[in-house]
Amino acid sequence: MSEISSPRPLPSSPPVIRSTVTAADLAVRLLQPLEGMLAAGESAKAEVVAIREQAQSFQLLLKLTLDGGKQTTLQAESPRPLAQGSALLVTALSDTRLALALQAGGDKPLTSLDLQQLPLGTLVQGKVVSRDALPTQNAQPVYRLLVNLLNTPLAGSQLALDSPLELPLGSLLSAQVQGSQNLAFLPLSGRLDQLVLGQQLAAQQNRQASLEGLFKGLQNLSAGDDALRGSIDKLLGALPDSSQLSTAKGLAQALESSGVLLEAKLLQGQTAALPQDLKANLLRLIAQLMPQLPGGAGALAGLQNALNQNLPTLARQLLGVNATGGSARQQALTFPLPSRLLQNMDGEADLETLLKLAAAAVSRLQTHQLSSLAQTQVDANGNLVTTWQLELPMRHQQEVIPLQVKLQREDSGKAEKAEQKDTLWKVELAFELDHLGPLQVRAQLLRGSLSSQLWAERVDTTQLINAELGHLRERLQAAGLEVGELACSQGMPPQGPKTSLEQRWVDETA
Repeated sequence: MSEISSPRPLPSSPPVIRSTVTAADLAVRLLQPLEGMLAAGESAKAEVVAIREQAQSFQLLLKLTLDGGKQTTLQAESPRPLAQGSALLVTALSDTRLALALQAGGDKPLTSLDLQQLPLGTLVQGKVVSRDALPTQNAQPVYRLLVNLLNTPLAGSQLALDSPLELPLGSLLSAQVQGSQNLAFLPLSGRLDQLVLGQQLAAQQNRQASLEGLFKGLQNLSAGDDALRGSIDKLLGALPDSSQLSTAKGLAQALESSGVLLEAKLLQGQTAALPQDLKANLLRLIAQLMPQLPGGAGALAGLQNALNQNLPTLARQLLGVNATGGSARQQALTFPLPSRLLQNMDGEADLETLLKLAAAAVSRLQTHQLSSLAQTQVDANGNLVTTWQLELPMRHQQEVIPLQVKLQREDSGKAEKAEQKDTLWKVELAFELDHLGPLQVRAQLLRGSLSSQLWAERVDTTQLINAELGHLRERLQAAGLEVGELACSQGMPPQGPKTSLEQRWVDETA
């Protein structure tokens, strides 16, 4: 089990999937009036076409079939969930309230799993939405649970099962499929639960915005007091330049100050390096922008509410499920993160806009951090893959260029002796220069041998890089590396677990 209020022992027998009967009438509040579609006391058939969980309730999208076959949709707020696809009989209580009655067979949670869809060993994650005590069996309590599935092709469906654990409502579960009617709960892990992590990653993706918008606004700002100007100068002055990133020591210092280690530094009491930390400087800037907003306490309170929605907080809405969360989570796991600007920054930004941009920039750094956690795992081959993903704003002449970096270390888990284990390093870079356009780089290093593939979106840039690859090979060899393939292609790199570079790498080292 992956998220329970207090530690409990695993069940001696796995939970068994059982049928659940839920046929009670339910009164719901409409989010828009009926406007004469149904008079008080009149009834119609309906179907639950979508459901979205909120803080204290559930939002339903109902498709009504009226007399004559006319269909329409209504949004309603319900105190309990209904499975998507449930068949209902609705009766108008007033212009804004409906009574719902589940039709026979209209609310059927799953009582078994299709092993074609969910093969043995599949990780299933869900959330407990109801719990009923059953008669004691063999002196052991048994509880009937109704679980909303949150992943796999069955996401959105409900699953009925029996378990000896009295799981609190809202508990997040992780279980492994061991049969069509048999699940084994997974014990609590020592790191963030993957389900909570996925939800937070989706939320961060929706809040974040690209760093270039903020830095452009800060460079053009003329308002603010001396303390604010000093914080802005400190933030911009701490950014590394291209010459610093060209040395091993300078690059290591830039990675350490990127904000990815801020929380670890604070936990360990390492405050001496905080003036150079990107995230710490952004948070300090936000704290100084807040009191300078015009409009007094009213405007400040309104913007504080907006910041609460944009600034990252791992504890916020851990149990919330965003209807578009899966898509946002997938976007947050792609590399590089797509460019996202909150507004056009051609003119000077006001303090309120800068505050929102700074909050979104902190959220972008947090997205990289959460993406690193989500990609740190043991792969299907038993190899431990550790990921560090971050963003380095680099000063280049009068511009600030965000450089996205992804480092992966893959340790083989199959070697019998530790000294025989091979470590595969993968590096990905993504950035854009005005005179070259967008560029991406992927490189792999194994046993002192390096291979790399570059992609440029412009034809002239591709030709220029290909003409310089011989010089790059010489520089790498002079650094003591054995160099394999070096190539540059026009376009964008392929996406997916296996790229063409990885396939060629295997061929070279076979």
